[in-house]
Amino acid sequence: MRYAEITGWGKCMPPATLTNDDLSTIMDTSDEWIFSRTGMKERRISHVNADELAYVAAARAIAAAGLEVNDIDGILFGSMTPTTLMPNCSSYVQKRLGNKVAACMDLNSACCSFLYAISTATSLIQAGVMNKVVVIGAEKLSWFLDWTNRNVSVLFGDGAGAVVLEATSEPVGVLSSKLGCYGDMRDTLATDNFGSGANRGLDSYAHISWEFDGQEIFKRATRGMVLATQGALADANVDVEEVDWVIPHQANRRIIEAVAKRMNIDMDRVAITVDRYANTSAATIPVTLTEILEQKRIQPYDKIVMPAFGAGLTWGAAYLRWGARVEPIAEAAVELPPCDKTALELIEPLLEINRRHKVVVSA
Repeated sequence: MRYAEITGWGKCMPPATLTNDDLSTIMDTSDEWIFSRTGMKERRISHVNADELAYVAAARAIAAAGLEVNDIDGILFGSMTPTTLMPNCSSYVQKRLGNKVAACMDLNSACCSFLYAISTATSLIQAGVMNKVVVIGAEKLSWFLDWTNRNVSVLFGDGAGAVVLEATSEPVGVLSSKLGCYGDMRDTLATDNFGSGANRGLDSYAHISWEFDGQEIFKRATRGMVLATQGALADANVDVEEVDWVIPHQANRRIIEAVAKRMNIDMDRVAITVDRYANTSAATIPVTLTEILEQKRIQPYDKIVMPAFGAGLTWGAAYLRWGARVEPIAEAAVELPPCDKTALELIEPLLEINRRHKVVVSA
């Protein structure tokens, strides 16, 4: 039987850091207000587009796997903030890598995009369609936020993470997945004026507004992540006590803690990056996975579960067994272009657009 082992990993976090104290200078909020509700202290703001973040993360993952770029025969790009809808962003990554052979696919399940993508890539490898696949989660959420709305804008950040999957006969990699969606609740977390249903008479994306029902999202997210985790573990015939690591979607520390409590999982087995990066949507799981590998916290053949939820309201979990190697084979000599602005300077033009729009609407 064919399996899909994770053999490479990489992340790309932009250098500009936006702290809670920074946010308090542009809106009515404070470090205590944000941290007590979310567990977030800071987030990154990108000076480049999401597809460039994705390219750097992918190049680093390929190097960690010890592969050449043309060894890759599939690129799956998970995101809800693609730089372009047509052409797709995975083709941009292919071009930047110099790859000539890979099939390219973009996938949007909001914050579940990476989880859905790695499950899809695993199935493609198991079916013999592909052999070596890069799976990416990348977002530039800062571009689409209303920076006058403290209930939403404080929650998100930018970044990218990627893994390489390779066909193997060893029973490692994603061994079971549970994916689903509470479609009847899709308006609980939504944006307007984005996509082909947008009002083309409005000025660019200045008029995007976010619908965000925090209490309902908390309830549905916790339920969906718990049920998906239980289902994925049951399908793999693994007890929760056997799990070495939970790498959850990093939306809110309260949600993460609620899921761990309901699953009777100690928090010392739960990987956390939400304090430093906030919610990077599709990027949270691959970024967190890469971080704990860099910190040498994952051991050979560890048992890992990755639960997530997102707008839609999509939900899911994947259970995987790590392989023998926990060290990268090589490092990629790729970096983002230099950033000469602070995070506040990067969002200032967006903030001004948001402010002008509110004046027009109130008039």
